[in-house]
This record gives sequence, structure tokens and C-alpha cells, in this order.
Amino acid sequence: MTHPAAVAPWHWSALADTWTLEPAVAALSALLAAGYLAGVRRRRRTGGADGDGPWPWHRTAAFLGGLAVWVWTTCSGLGAYERVLFTDRAVQLVLLLMLVPMLLALGAPVSLLADALPAAGRARLRAALSGRTSRVLMFPLVSTVLLVAPPWLLYFTPLYGRTLTDPLGNTAFHLVLVLIGLLYFWPRLQLDPVAHAYPLMIGVVITFVEVVFDAALALVLLYGGHVIAEPYYAGLARDWGPTLARDQFVGGNAIWILGDLVGLPFLCALIRRLIVTGRAETAAVDAALDAVEEARAVAAATAVAAGTDTPAGDRPWWLDDPNLRHRYGG
Repeated sequence: MTHPAAVAPWHWSALADTWTLEPAVAALSALLAAGYLAGVRRRRRTGGADGDGPWPWHRTAAFLGGLAVWVWTTCSGLGAYERVLFTDRAVQLVLLLMLVPMLLALGAPVSLLADALPAAGRARLRAALSGRTSRVLMFPLVSTVLLVAPPWLLYFTPLYGRTLTDPLGNTAFHLVLVLIGLLYFWPRLQLDPVAHAYPLMIGVVITFVEVVFDAALALVLLYGGHVIAEPYYAGLARDWGPTLARDQFVGGNAIWILGDLVGLPFLCALIRRLIVTGRAETAAVDAALDAVEEARAVAAATAVAAGTDTPAGDRPWWLDDPNLRHRYGG
């Protein structure tokens, strides 16, 4: 890891032409990419355990895109200046906590893993996902706290200083935030098996709650009158770039704006899931009603052919619909 004092003045092109190495992220990303692509190839060859055909290309693109953003966030200019500028660290926070895990979750890696496992392994995986620990971690309130609490704990406890001065703390910053984000986006998107399927509308409401907490954190950083980790940043004695207060002001805005921008595609994904699920439920209800009407028509035709009375007084359909009859005493 490059010492902060040895980094040249920051420039926009550093995001593309300045690189450093984060061994843990690079190695883990390579392993995950290799495993995921192996699963995709197996799915293409076998057609899937349920005969669903090849793995959707957009899921592969989302997962690999998430890994690419993860590597870029920690190994590009953002990684080179992460311990020098508050703004770089703030951008990393949003990308690692929100964008990277959202893209990984959109890739549905657990479903791909379950498809590659034998029947016994698939059953054990589903049993683990339905266990008490999974139910607690995926409960909406718990997963929401796991997303909104880390930035507050990071900036207003000694943890932030540890990520700047301790190499292990810095590596933990790169890894733990992604894991925490996955615990939020996995049960909210519900593309992978979850311990309990909660209504997707809850995810929409939680998204707005998350936006409020992001805004509150940004406002505290912007106007709180306290420079985070001031002794550390002042000790770098850099003679270029913004002042410490200005650097934190820009970083606070980055958290606010980037947090909202990253939340937008997640909200769109949730709304799309709501529409698709609603159409499927409507189609199922229509098919059930058509089957009932067809059975009644057949019964009436049979009665006419036999010279008996046709059925009289058809009940209203909503009294027999499983989703509605309880409201009318059916």
C-alpha cells in the first residue's frame, strides 16, 4: 500500500491512469468471477435443474459489472488517494456499500450456485437460508439498520481513523461494506432464495427511508462544524488540493448525491419486480376463473344433454376466489 505522503497531487485522470493493488479484493473478485462463469457454462450445457434454459445474460453482466466496480473502486485512483482525501473515501463508501452489492445481488449468484449443486446440496442450502440466523438478518428492519448504521458508526467513532492508519482496517473497509450491502439488497430484490419473502412494496418504502438517512448524514458532514479525523489529515501536510473543511464539504455532497443516484436504479428494479409479479398473479387468477367457468359450462351442457335442469344461481366469482373470499365470508 502506497504511503499517503508519497502520492502526487490529485487529478481527474487518476481515475483511469493511476492504479494500486488491493490484494484481497483482486483475489476474491477473480475467484468469484471464475466460479460464476463456470456456473453459467454449466447452466448453458445442462439447461438448468428445472429446465429453464441458459442463464440470463443480463444477470451475468450485472454480477461481473459489480466485481469490476469493486476492483476499480479499490485499485484505481480512488484507491490510491483513499487515505489522502476525505472525498475519495466518501465516494468509496457509497460505491462499496450500495452500488457493488446491488450489482452482485442482481446477478442472483445464490440461485446459480443452487442450480449447480446436487439435489442433496441444494436441499442443505435452502435449509440454511430458511434457518433462524437468515430470518433475522433478512428481516426488513434488521437489514435496513445494517445499511444505514455503518456510515454513522464509521464517521463518528474511532473506526474511521482505523481504516486510515491500519492496513487491516483498510482492507476490512473494502470487504465488510460489500458484505453488509449484500445483506440489504439480497432480501430486498428477492431474485435469490430468501428466508422469508416480504412484500416488495416494503422495499420501496425502505428505499425512501434510506434516502432520508443519507441526507441526514450528509447534512451533518456539511454543516456540523467538525472535521472528521482532523489530526490525521492535518498530519499529511499536503500542499495541494482543497482545505480539510472544503474536502469534507465535497465528500458530504458526494455521499448525498451518489447515494440518491445509486438508489434510483434499485428503486426501478423493485418497481419492475412489482409489475412482473402483479402480472403473474393476475394471469394466475384469470386462469383459475376461466377454469371454473369452463367447468360450469361443461356441467350445464351435460345437464342439457341428459334432460335435467341446468345449474341455477351461480355464485359470484369473488366468493370462490382464494384471494378475496375471506373478505366476504366465503
